[in-house]
Amino acid sequence: MKFNYLIILFFGLFWSCNHPEIKEYERSLSATSTILSENNEINNESKYQVYKVIDGDTFYCVDAQNTEYKVRLIGVDTPEIRNYGKKQKGYYGKEAKDFLTDLLLNKTVFLEFDLDKYDQYNRVLAYVYLEDNTFVNAELVKNGFARIMTIQPNSKYADSFYKLQQEARENKTGLWEVEEF
Repeated sequence: MKFNYLIILFFGLFWSCNHPEIKEYERSLSATSTILSENNEINNESKYQVYKVIDGDTFYCVDAQNTEYKVRLIGVDTPEIRNYGKKQKGYYGKEAKDFLTDLLLNKTVFLEFDLDKYDQYNRVLAYVYLEDNTFVNAELVKNGFARIMTIQPNSKYADSFYKLQQEARENKTGLWEVEEF
């Protein structure tokens, strides 16, 4: 019985690997991935409307077809706004959420992707820009609402974020006004 399943599996994989329609689809996916990873420019055709902010680094938005996305900002980490699981409510969490809410709620944004498009929780990982080209991820770090958090392979702006964090720390901006951070 197991042998029959293996034969079916083998022929299914063989067929899918050699079928012209599937090969064309794989080529188109590959081309899209290459464009995203090499170009990484904001695509003005990909507009998203933010309708809910969860915390300082996560929000919900919809595209033109009203498809919902939960987005996690790449390269930054803000303090938690409440205790849950092993995570504890952090200093400056509410302020970070309020800042992100003021920046994003009911506004149009553009998403830029790095190498990994989703995290383990199936959230979209993105660098986020407002219509006036404000780089939201950078604004959070620059204004002391977030610490840098680089998770490979998504590290395109890690050096820039590090410099912004150093400046915020030196100036005791936001959460850096307390020495323990």
